[in-house]
Amino acid sequence: MNAPLYPLHTALSLAASGVPVLPLRRGKVPFGNCPDCKDSGCGDRPNMKAAGPCRCPAPCHGWAAATTDPAVLSSPAWTAAWRQAVSVAYHPGGAGLTVVDLDNADAIAWARTALPATRTVPTTRGEHWIYRGTMGSSNAVRPGVDIKSTMSYARYLGPGTGTVTTLPNAVRALAVKKPSTVRPAPQDIAVPARDGNGACRHRTPAYLDRGIAMAVQRITEARSAVHATVYRTFLAVLSTHGRCGCLSDAHVTRLFAAAQTKGETLRHCTDAWTNARTTLGL
Repeated sequence: MNAPLYPLHTALSLAASGVPVLPLRRGKVPFGNCPDCKDSGCGDRPNMKAAGPCRCPAPCHGWAAATTDPAVLSSPAWTAAWRQAVSVAYHPGGAGLTVVDLDNADAIAWARTALPATRTVPTTRGEHWIYRGTMGSSNAVRPGVDIKSTMSYARYLGPGTGTVTTLPNAVRALAVKKPSTVRPAPQDIAVPARDGNGACRHRTPAYLDRGIAMAVQRITEARSAVHATVYRTFLAVLSTHGRCGCLSDAHVTRLFAAAQTKGETLRHCTDAWTNARTTLGL
């Protein structure tokens, strides 16, 4: 049966089946954070591991806002977003699922020979292969293939066909990074100084948090050349904080969230971060 056209109807139907959902605006991206949640002003949970990082009544924080609560989905703030929404997204990891996003015909042909059959959903350019089980999300695990599970969202494009099967090791293996045999020569980057006790000064919250806050502000205030601004900002953060191991997932999530509020996709964020690391030889 086809899904209802009105996004809220689709969202409520999915939520009733235990799938956490959220609205997407034009460009297939989540709605930006409200003023109170902007730049983590709401004190959102540091790990961002679960849906609903704060008590904000609006659909803030991208994938982390996904919910199955019909009262939230039908609340005034969410209803306003649904009226502007162009599609419905869901948090695969929150539903106990992993989506293998195949972007083109070559990727589909590879999957048919390399992965066990499961439920498939047609997309604009390719297919979503949906498995039961969760894992870390990862982009560009091979040409035209992304993995969307925990800390990510996927567009709902219909029920698909076939039976959902168990997440195979072949998919999990795709996200395991192989050691590189050739690494680019690192640029002359100053290694963060340590004090007399061997402690890294970046672990001082006031120092590291100020750096992340400044980076978030730089991205947020970009009025043009957003792609370039995001890349240059990621490069600056990594050049200062990337070698000592003090950057946490929470810091990276804040940077990605700021970029996504400016319309960047998760893929663009991941590519910019990876390119910055490569440039610095990290």
